Amino acid sequence: MSLYADDSKALESHPDWLQTYIDSPEKQKQLYRRTLIIVVISQIFGGAGLAAGITVGALIAQEMLGTDQFAGVPTALFTLGSAVAAYLVGRLSQRFGRRLGLAAGFLTGGIGAIGVVISALSNNILLLFASLLIYGAGTATNLQARYAGTDMASTKQRATAVSISMVSTTFGAVAGPNLVDVMGGFAVSIGVPALAGPFILAAVAFILAGLVLLVFLRPDPLLVANVIEAVKSREKEDLSIVNSNSTQRIERRGFIVGTTLMILTQMVMVGIMTMTPVHMRHHGHGLSEVGMVISIHVAFMYLPSFVTGILVDKIGRTAMAIASGATLLAAGVFAAIAPADSMLFLIIALALLGLGWNFGLICGTALIVDATHPTSRAKTQGTVDVLIALAGATGGALSGMVAAQSSFATLSLAGGFLSLLLLPVVVWSRYKKTNNG
Repeated sequence: MSLYADDSKALESHPDWLQTYIDSPEKQKQLYRRTLIIVVISQIFGGAGLAAGITVGALIAQEMLGTDQFAGVPTALFTLGSAVAAYLVGRLSQRFGRRLGLAAGFLTGGIGAIGVVISALSNNILLLFASLLIYGAGTATNLQARYAGTDMASTKQRATAVSISMVSTTFGAVAGPNLVDVMGGFAVSIGVPALAGPFILAAVAFILAGLVLLVFLRPDPLLVANVIEAVKSREKEDLSIVNSNSTQRIERRGFIVGTTLMILTQMVMVGIMTMTPVHMRHHGHGLSEVGMVISIHVAFMYLPSFVTGILVDKIGRTAMAIASGATLLAAGVFAAIAPADSMLFLIIALALLGLGWNFGLICGTALIVDATHPTSRAKTQGTVDVLIALAGATGGALSGMVAAQSSFATLSLAGGFLSLLLLPVVVWSRYKKTNNG
């Protein structure tokens, strides 16, 4: 039986603890703050877990397969796995709450990371691919956790809530790539191939993130938000309309713009990011230098989030969507013209790439939350993240092929110009809004 507001039995009576949240705006604010704290802690661990796949996933495949052409396959696999996980985590969250949905996703990702380590030990490419699919559950959950902070947020707090969650990811995500050499040395000391070292860190990090949510995310913010919304609707004597049409209660224009924005930014970011370590290794850069560039890239993916969230809430979704496209275009151009031996140019390119993605993700997330109703929000968010993950999988899979058949510069320029597709979508949304009054 569902615990949520669209369950008629759940609406007849509320446990005493739940009733206190319904009756007290102050308790609701306290839950909002508490939820953010728990999400922040889990995201610190989760960020460390997702960095492993970004940093050495392509290098493991390159080493096992002996060719660059399929170096993008690991990224494609764990992003494809994250697509399936995003769907399942969204459904689990809608039915049983954020706590169980997010905890299950992180714990599954930890199991996948353990599988990657075992595959490296046994040199088993099929096990590697299967494990990367499962590892994708952790990356999907790390992304979906940003929604938990918005469940109890007001309209003017939503982008800020997302940004706080994402800023906290920075600490783990930046530390992860910089620990490549350290974890590689640790792995070698216990008889594991060096490139598998970061996945040892990922396994521990994802499992800890899952346990933090499972133990401490109480009461469940989505449960409370759904019941509060249901009570408000009943007081307005339109609860039957909410229940019968909850899946239709999506503001289509905002939904389309938000989804398109996040899909395009994910595809561009993953495509260029995936081949950067391979490009650098081909031109004599060591693992520590690769780790530094990727860590700066990840820092710009998450660290500007707090400022980005404020900007999205203050100056508007449209302006930040345009800023995302312009920044990604600049990233593609910088990556294309960067001399292969220039760390500075590569750092600038990857920093811009992370920043453009940051603008797009936070702005798109706010648009999706604005456009959905609490009674169907979690499963809708899960569906959107499926599309984001599939876009990442496509970008990752094609990146190796494009770079192998042409060059890293061509790949970067293609990604930059792809981001320009955001502009007609934004123009269309403004045109529709004007014509609809």
